[in-house]
Amino acid sequence: MAEPINLNRARKARAAADAKRQAADNRVRFGRSKAEKQASKLDAEKAARALDQTKRED
Repeated sequence: MAEPINLNRARKARAAADAKRQAADNRVRFGRSKAEKQASKLDAEKAARALDQTKRED
């Protein structure tokens, strides 16, 4: 005879496994390294400075 299982525990374990899989997918899709974030921030600051330098004053 098979060992009885707690259906609530099985359901929660399956939900936790699905959440972990979804989190892994999101890390791949949206995750950026600290260096990548810093590089894009520096590029944005450089572009803002270049724009400010080309402004004409009245």
